[in-house]
Amino acid sequence: MIVLGGGIIGKTAALALAQKGFKVLHLSLQSSTESAQPAGDLTQNAWQSRVYALSPSSKKLFQELHIWDALTPARIQNVQQMCIYGDSGKSTDTLQFSAFEGAVPQLAWIVESDLIENALRLACQFQQNLTQKIITSSKLCLNGSIPMVQTDIGDFGAKLMIAADGSNSPTRQSLNISVEEKLYAHEAIIANFACTQPTLQTAHQWFLPGGDILALLPLPDKKVSLVWSSSHAQTLLSLGLEHPKAFARKVEEQALGKVRAVVGALSLINTPSSFSLKRLEAKQVISADHPKHQTCVVLIGDAAHVMHPLAGQGLNIGLRDIADLVNTLQEKEAFRAINDRVLLRRYERKRAGDVRAILELTHHLHHLFLRSDTPTQWLRNQGMRLLNQQPFIKRQLIAKAMG
Repeated sequence: MIVLGGGIIGKTAALALAQKGFKVLHLSLQSSTESAQPAGDLTQNAWQSRVYALSPSSKKLFQELHIWDALTPARIQNVQQMCIYGDSGKSTDTLQFSAFEGAVPQLAWIVESDLIENALRLACQFQQNLTQKIITSSKLCLNGSIPMVQTDIGDFGAKLMIAADGSNSPTRQSLNISVEEKLYAHEAIIANFACTQPTLQTAHQWFLPGGDILALLPLPDKKVSLVWSSSHAQTLLSLGLEHPKAFARKVEEQALGKVRAVVGALSLINTPSSFSLKRLEAKQVISADHPKHQTCVVLIGDAAHVMHPLAGQGLNIGLRDIADLVNTLQEKEAFRAINDRVLLRRYERKRAGDVRAILELTHHLHHLFLRSDTPTQWLRNQGMRLLNQQPFIKRQLIAKAMG
């Protein structure tokens, strides 16, 4: 089979399938993000802005692939508690989740994107059954007996192709798979800070008046990672780039100064950056049958679905795509080919519920907090307060987020 895409999802899919005995060709576009920062460099300015909150299901997959132990422990921060604050300014309008309450060791682990990329890259280099090639262009061709990928270094064919080539997936577009797409008016600002108070293994998220969402994720050694979804993102980014101290004060002042009360004074330790936000859901994640061959392409990760980062589930959902796809292929009947439509429809059905639930939750929460009318504000904050008093429901939500 062929895996298209050089990001975390593409690398993980290629490695996982190869480790299970499948012969895999991994094609990675040269423009894919590659870290030049060697893993294990603990200098303050080396901390990468893009971090992920990995769920237990993601950790389990990385453990099975022998990736988790390759991550530098000093750069991983476990999360014991998460506090979500409404936009009323009242301390009672807070929703708290804890590992103790969920009867689990940790809620999540905060890990830098580049740390994961480096570990995956090294593991792929030494994996049998896996061949990696860097390409600068690709085009899917379905005119022959098997699907082909035409690239600048040659043409490659396989019975099954796994498309992990991002939210603008050329593969998905070549297959004319329609998507439901919603561009949010907000962009996300990401940056890392040193803070004067200990993080206490706690992640914080504030819904701010006007619809902004500000999250601070704990990092080791009294550091935090900022993810600020804002309609004024470019103004904030310019402030961070030109006046780092003023940007830090701006963050501290949010939520009526409660950000500073929680983490203390902030000092910017790396260069802020931004990325656009959208919701995307492919109408199908497997290609339709072709006149000359069976189903041949499976979409995974951002090629199949993109969600608002407020729940921190985007990468976790993509990694669950991989785990379910590998299990589906491993459990197939001996008489079925790996591109058998019945087999791949099993995978599609298995993923549908999980993906749709998180997509809908993040989308509707975002829109709920965009509304500024008084009745809606009262209702949503009252809802958070009441939900915080329901331990059984909270345990169910924790279990769902953990995968």
